[in-house]
Formats: sequence, structure tokens, C-alpha cells
Amino acid sequence: MPVHKFGGDWTNDKLERVRKYLVAYATIMRKQKFLFAYVDAFAGTGYRTLEQDEKPSELLFPEFIEKDSKQFVEGSARIALQVQPRFDRYIFIEKDPQRFAELQKLKAEFPAVSDDIVLVNAEANAYLQDLCLNRKWQKHRAVMFLDPFGMQVTWDTLVAIADTKAIDLWILFPVGVAVNRLLTRDGKIQRGWQKRLDALFGESAWHEVFYRTKSEASLFGDRIVIEKVGSFDLIGQYFVKRLKTAFAGVAESPLPLLNSRNVPLFLLCFAAGNPKGAPTAIKIAQNILGKRNG
Repeated sequence: MPVHKFGGDWTNDKLERVRKYLVAYATIMRKQKFLFAYVDAFAGTGYRTLEQDEKPSELLFPEFIEKDSKQFVEGSARIALQVQPRFDRYIFIEKDPQRFAELQKLKAEFPAVSDDIVLVNAEANAYLQDLCLNRKWQKHRAVMFLDPFGMQVTWDTLVAIADTKAIDLWILFPVGVAVNRLLTRDGKIQRGWQKRLDALFGESAWHEVFYRTKSEASLFGDRIVIEKVGSFDLIGQYFVKRLKTAFAGVAESPLPLLNSRNVPLFLLCFAAGNPKGAPTAIKIAQNILGKRNG
């Protein structure tokens, strides 16, 4: 069966943490009056793996090739379908036609919940914004997992999610695998990259946060130079700060996901949309994020 190439030993870790939250969430929600769903954008085939013969030089993100990460692992879609108590509805979104075709097989594999699995072959941002803006959320709640390869999720989508005041969000933020790469040392960032960063953060003020100007003496007098100060920590702190402008609650300490060389690739972040439920959601999520497996 075709598989979705993605991975790292941290893949197991992040999925296990999300699974723990889903169990806690479903247990609480089963006692409430709401109908609640699990929403997974960029769902892929429901699997994560790496091919043994993949050439790192040909990959967009060569960090995914790690000696300790060439293993098959269950993806977020499959994990959600196995959680007990079960969710009322499962919505899986995948744009790629081939991966979407494989995702459809989950209905046959999980017949007990087959009627409640909704498969969507669409661009995630467009579908999620429609889902959030054009549905009535008063009697509905959801947990959403955004696990993109890079910077596909836009700020407009995150705001739409927050505005429902009904969705708890887990998002894998590409702090090292994408954002830090676009932040050149001299601050000379090509226009296309600037637009992608603007769309990700929802503003252009990131440049003032990640860079500073200073005066430097030279043979021809003082000159003004731009210096990058945007470390992995600062980039993560800035994204958390941005999330706080939209969501009712945000976990203060996201989980860094590192490769075998201890370089941060992603931050596993959590935000709660419902003001009333946010304190409890943040407490549970931060406890899970703060724990190390093993």
C-alpha cells in the first residue's frame, strides 16, 4: 500500500501525546450535551513512514531521514479512530488524490464508526475556513489536529478556528524545518518568502522581532548592518504570542520535536478556543506536553 513519507522518532512522541489528550477530551465530552468531532487536516493516508532507499539530497526536508526514524508508525487519523470513548464524528481532509484514495480505506478498516467518518478531498485552508465560518457551533465542539509538512496553514485559517469558540487546536509549527530557514542571516529575504511568513504569522512585524540593526565601524566610517536575533526559542515564543491574540487559551510551553542531532524541527503547540473550557483544556494539554515519555 502506498504510504505517506514523513517521520522522525518524534513522530511517535507527538502522536502519543495527542492520543492522551483525545482520550481525556472524549471522556469529559461524553458527560456533556455537545456533539463533538475530531478534525484532521493534512490527514494523508493515516500512516507515517519513511522509505529505506530515500535519498536525503532529493528531499525538501532532509532532516526527516534519521537512522532512528525509519519505522512504520500509526498516524493521527488511525489513532483518533481507536480512541475510547469514541468521537461523534471524524473529519479527515487531504488534498492529494492518491493519498485521499488510500485514506478512504479507513472506512472499511473501522466499520463500527464508518458512518461517522467524513472524508474531504480539498485544500485544507479553504475547507477549514468554510467549516469554521459557515457552520453553527453553539451545540458542537471539536478537537483539530493540523500536521502539515511546512507552512501551508495560514493565519486566516487559525483565526477562523479560534472564532468558533468551540475548537481545541493541536498544531505542529515548523519552527526549524521551515521558518528558521527562511530567516536569512542578513535579513535580505526574497519577496516570496516574506509573503509566506506574513501569511503564517498574520502580520509583517516578525521582521522587527527577528532582526535588529546596529552600527558597525569600518575603514570608510560607520555602517548600518542588519543582524538576525531570531533563535528557535524566540521564533516559538513569537508564535505562541500570536496565538494568544486569537484563542481563549494557549499552552505556554509547546513541545520541541528534535532530530537525532538535537536540532528543533517543529513545536507541538496547543490552543483552546472556548473561554469557559479553556482553563481545563490548557491544564490537561500542558501536563501532557510537559511530560517526557519513558
